[in-house]
Amino acid sequence: MRLTPLSTLSLLSMAVGISLASTAQAARPEAPNLSNSEFQQCLDGLKNSSKFSGVDSFTFNNYRPTQPDPSVIQSLNYQPEFQKDVWDYLSALVDKERVEDGIRAKRQWRDTLRQIESRYGVKAEHVLGVWGVESNFGQTLGKKPLFESLATLSCFDRRQSYFQGEYANALKIVQNGDIAPSDMTGSWAGAFGQTQFMPSTFLELAVDFDGDGRRDLVNSVPDALASTANFLDKRGYRTGEPWGYEVKLPNGFWAASNRKDKKSISHWRNQGITLANGSPLPSDLSSAGLLLPAGVEGPAFLVGKNFDTFYSYNASENYALAIAHLSDLITREDSSKTDFVTAWPTDDPGISRQQAKDIQQALINAGYDIGGVDGIIGDGTRTAIQQYQSSRGIFPADGRAGQKFYRAIVGNTAPSGAPSTNQYGNQYGQPSNSQPLRPASADRMGQLIQQQTTPSNTYSAQPSARPASSGNVRYRRVTDASGAVKLVRVDEGL
Repeated sequence: MRLTPLSTLSLLSMAVGISLASTAQAARPEAPNLSNSEFQQCLDGLKNSSKFSGVDSFTFNNYRPTQPDPSVIQSLNYQPEFQKDVWDYLSALVDKERVEDGIRAKRQWRDTLRQIESRYGVKAEHVLGVWGVESNFGQTLGKKPLFESLATLSCFDRRQSYFQGEYANALKIVQNGDIAPSDMTGSWAGAFGQTQFMPSTFLELAVDFDGDGRRDLVNSVPDALASTANFLDKRGYRTGEPWGYEVKLPNGFWAASNRKDKKSISHWRNQGITLANGSPLPSDLSSAGLLLPAGVEGPAFLVGKNFDTFYSYNASENYALAIAHLSDLITREDSSKTDFVTAWPTDDPGISRQQAKDIQQALINAGYDIGGVDGIIGDGTRTAIQQYQSSRGIFPADGRAGQKFYRAIVGNTAPSGAPSTNQYGNQYGQPSNSQPLRPASADRMGQLIQQQTTPSNTYSAQPSARPASSGNVRYRRVTDASGAVKLVRVDEGL
């Protein structure tokens, strides 16, 4: 959850694992050396400041950090060099696995979602869309101790005044007895819980929906989902309206993407715009703006006020589109096709999380030290991809993990309708006389890894918890000091 004031949005969009790629040019800085004596002096001052007037001495002292956390200052000043295209962003957030998880969650929490929809007027699937994008339906929560993170940010570097308020509010949450201190963990910037609220947003909008007297967004799914619905409602959600829909532009149509410039549906009909399947535009939106995430050559959307409420959760149109698209697929209960009707204007689409895991495993098999396999293409994986590309004369060596690189390095599975090949020559821009790449499983260690792994990527969309992850067991090879190679088990997390 990001706060609505514009001054905080760009900062907080970096706080979650599913954050937007940035066009900023600075590489990750070194973690700074922070003075603990200066830190403790700062905390002494905060204790007696007006912002902490509502925090009693016991709470402040009992949860006072003993030292600062330099890594949060590193994160504050880091914006990745890699720029993620919209098709990469969406493919990682809205894939078959997440849709199936959402369908299961919908069935499991059907009664609760109906009650939430009745009370707040927010469509159940829209709440599920936020839940799925923010924490993968509660499977991925931040692990940073909030008091250490927020106290450090309150005393060092920029935006200290803002973080001081969030630090005080985090202490008030514990003081009020809503959430246990041990559960106060989250992102480096302070967002926490199953739908990632900032402490100030928690105090404003969190609700006790399960009736236990506590607003627990960490352990109570009903509280987390109802609080999200309350947030959307307070941000102007319109009951009974869709978020919008994918549309088809007439031939030769030109327009700029401007979702804020809302017009009547009759206006868009007069422009020759239809639904993506060619059907006439429905009349269930009072007004809509045109959203073109990749220009007129890519998928086009008419979006209404409810899309804007998704956007208010985190100031990113791509983020809001991910919620919208995921909610539609959960509504249809169909995970067979997660693409839009109109294809993205690229010959190298994005990859799913499972494909990202396959790429990471193949890189490990090839000897690259990227740590574990988690399905997140971060700096370490991108660096390994770039090195892999450079070692084989691939240009540009951009470190991007797309479908072409996936086919090249994995080599034995291609997307439906795509040629199955592991040669860069025909699929990845290298001259056709290039030597074919060896599939990741071709070497002896790769074969051993495959033999010790249970391949299982599918599961039934039932309203029960996902089966134990026996099919997610992977291994990485490690060379010890003597030169011996051994396998180290890596259990993939979601």
